[in-house]
Amino acid sequence: MSWKALIWGLTCTIFALILKLLSVVIIGGRTTRKRAVGFFHPYTNDGGGGERVLWCAVKAIQDERSDLDCLVYTGDHDASPESLIARAIDRFGVQLLYPPKVVHLHKRKWIEEATYPRFTMIGQSFGSVYLSWEALSKFTPQYYFDTSGYAFTYPIARMFGCKVICYTHYPTISLDMLSRVRGRRSLYNNDALIAQSILLSQCKAIYYLFFSWMYGIVGSCADLAMVNSSWTQSHIENLWGIPDRIKRVYPPCDTSGLQALPLERPVKSPTIISVAQFRPEKAHTLQLEAFSVAIRKLDADTPRPKLQFVGSCRNKADEERLQNLKNLAIELKVEEDVEFYKNLMYRELVRLLGSAVVGIHSMIDEHFGICVVEYMAAGAIPIAHNSAGPKMDIVLEEDGQQTGFLAQNVEEYADAILKVLSMPETERLKMAAAARRRAGRFSEQRFYEDFKSAIRPILSNSSQ
Repeated sequence: MSWKALIWGLTCTIFALILKLLSVVIIGGRTTRKRAVGFFHPYTNDGGGGERVLWCAVKAIQDERSDLDCLVYTGDHDASPESLIARAIDRFGVQLLYPPKVVHLHKRKWIEEATYPRFTMIGQSFGSVYLSWEALSKFTPQYYFDTSGYAFTYPIARMFGCKVICYTHYPTISLDMLSRVRGRRSLYNNDALIAQSILLSQCKAIYYLFFSWMYGIVGSCADLAMVNSSWTQSHIENLWGIPDRIKRVYPPCDTSGLQALPLERPVKSPTIISVAQFRPEKAHTLQLEAFSVAIRKLDADTPRPKLQFVGSCRNKADEERLQNLKNLAIELKVEEDVEFYKNLMYRELVRLLGSAVVGIHSMIDEHFGICVVEYMAAGAIPIAHNSAGPKMDIVLEEDGQQTGFLAQNVEEYADAILKVLSMPETERLKMAAAARRRAGRFSEQRFYEDFKSAIRPILSNSSQ
C-alpha cells in the first residue's frame, strides 16, 4: 500500500469516527428515520437532464420498492405532489406510479450562485450543508438520495443515520479544471483577470487543491455513487477513492419515442436545433457565432438554414443571458434566421426535433450530453464538443459508420454545419440511421435496468 493510500485511509477512518461521535452528541442517538427515500433536489423546475434523472429515479424506486415512500426536498415553494407528477409527464414524458411527497426548503438562497460573488464553489458547497440540515431536520428518511451533486451534504445525512445514495452528473471539481487554472486558460469558471496573473492563478490552484481534498472526503461518505459517463466515473474514482461503490449508469434518454420520428427532413428549409439550459457553460454564443460564419460561407445553391434555441431559464441571470443572445443575433445580422423557445413543453420539443437536420451542442467537458443522444434518436446529425461524454461515450462509430461530428471552436463548428447542409440526402440518411442505432444504447429502459441493478443490493442489505 502506498503512503498516499495509507494517509487517505486514515483520514477517512478518522472522519467516520468524528461523524459517529457527532451523530451521538447532536442527534442524541435517536432513530427517527422513516421508511422512505428522500431525494435532495432543491431545484425541481430547472428543466434539464438532471431533472429527468430525478423523475426516472423516483419512478424506478416506486417500481422496485413499493413499500418505500418517495419524497422530494425542494426549494420551489409552489411545488406540490400533484404539480410534480404533472410536471414529470408534461415536461419529460415520465409517468410516475403515484405522486411523491414534498418537503419544502426555505434556505435555498444559501446554495444560489448569486449569494457568493467570490469563492462560489466552496460557498455553495457549505451552503448545501445548511440546506440539507434543514431538510433532514424536517424529515429523516431511511435513504438519502442526492440527484443534484451536493456531495458536502453526505456527511450530514450519515449523521442523521441515513444510507447515502447519489447520482453524480459531474464532479464539482475535476482535474481538468485544475489543469486550466495552472495553464492560465480563461473560461466561464476561470475569470480572465485570474488567468492573466501568475500569482492569482497559483492562489486559485491552491484553493482548488484544498477543495478537491475536502470534496474527496465528503464524497467517500456515499454508500452508493452512480455516475452518468466514463468521464465522470474516471474523475469520481480518482477524487473519492471508493471505486467499489461506484456504478456507471447512463442517464435516461427518450430514445423510443424519438426513434418513431421519420428520418426524412424538409430539404428547402433545414433547421439546426440547440437544446440546453441558458447557462454560461452551455456556450450558446459559440453556436450563434458559428452559425453566422456558416451563413456567410453558404454556397448559392445550398438552402439557407434556421437556428432554433430551445432551453429553460432558472433565474434572472439566465433570463439576461437569453436576452444577450437575442442581442448578439441582431449584431451578427442573423436575427431573421434564429428562433428562441423558452421553457417549452415536451411534446413541442419533440415536434421541433422531428424537423431538425442538425443538433448542436457546445459545452466543454459535458459530462454526458442527454440532448446529444436525443438529437441522434430523433434523426438529427449531432455536432458536439470534442471532449468528455460526447467524445468518450456518445458520438462514436456504430457498425463502422460515422454518427456525427465533433468540434472545438467557431470555425470547426461552422465547417461541420456546412458539411451536413451540403451532404447528399442518401449520405445524410445513412449517417442519421447509424446515429439512431447508437442512441439506442442510452434508452430510458436501459437506465431503469441498470439503475435497479445498482440500488438493489443496498436496498436489500439495509435493515427493514
